[in-house]
Amino acid sequence: MKVIISHDVDHITPWEHIARDLIIPKFWIRTFLETGLGYISTKELKARVEEMINNKWNYIEELMDFDKSYGIPSTFFIGVANGKGLSYSLDKAAYWIKRIVANGFDVGVHGICYTDPEGIRKEFETFAQIVGHREFGVRMHYLRLNANTLRYLAEAGYIFDSSLYRLDNPFEVDRIWEFPLHIMDSFVFESTNFLHLKNSSFEDAKLKTLKIIEKADKIGIKYLTVLHHDRLFSNAYSEVKKWYEWLVNYLKNEGVEFVSYKSAIEELKVG
Repeated sequence: MKVIISHDVDHITPWEHIARDLIIPKFWIRTFLETGLGYISTKELKARVEEMINNKWNYIEELMDFDKSYGIPSTFFIGVANGKGLSYSLDKAAYWIKRIVANGFDVGVHGICYTDPEGIRKEFETFAQIVGHREFGVRMHYLRLNANTLRYLAEAGYIFDSSLYRLDNPFEVDRIWEFPLHIMDSFVFESTNFLHLKNSSFEDAKLKTLKIIEKADKIGIKYLTVLHHDRLFSNAYSEVKKWYEWLVNYLKNEGVEFVSYKSAIEELKVG
């Protein structure tokens, strides 16, 4: 089994949401409820306040340093259109796309349009112009897909997608490779209480993750795909940060090989 790690960039700064959506008020309502109920620590609350003051909701630089130290050829997915809480500007997206590429990592599109073929094509062409080539993939924001999305993505020119959440091996359809997603931070930490506030503990998330890896190995998954959101590589979300650091160390100690989507496609083409 080989492992592909990727990071979705949903936010760059908190202030980008002002006058655009309700992310900030929703964030503070949830944060203060979690604090009052004892679900997060005062240290996490302090870190969240500091992030707001410093206008920082991304940890791309920190993740590049971390992944590079472990030899992980991770892929970052960045949006070039706005929608459903993704509100950063194209200029900011372009800056980080170029910064990530300059650090030797792959970048793909964090797609917004999934029902409109022209909208999908526009996102592809916008990203291609920024990155300077046409060999890249996509992950849809919130993993949104319909029966036609993969065909639209293939027609636009994408070489792979990784938006389908299920335990399965990669497959080719409509001239595009689909890499099903297996482990996602927000799913292994998903809330189970009726208010949907408190996340699972680190130990619970760790157990869920180990069960997925065990099942994947049992059914013969060749490329285990992991999604971690860069914003959560933060002391404001200490349990999730701890989980990602643990997962990378666990996989490294198991002797697995970390690969990129692009190198996996080359291997799959050979057969």
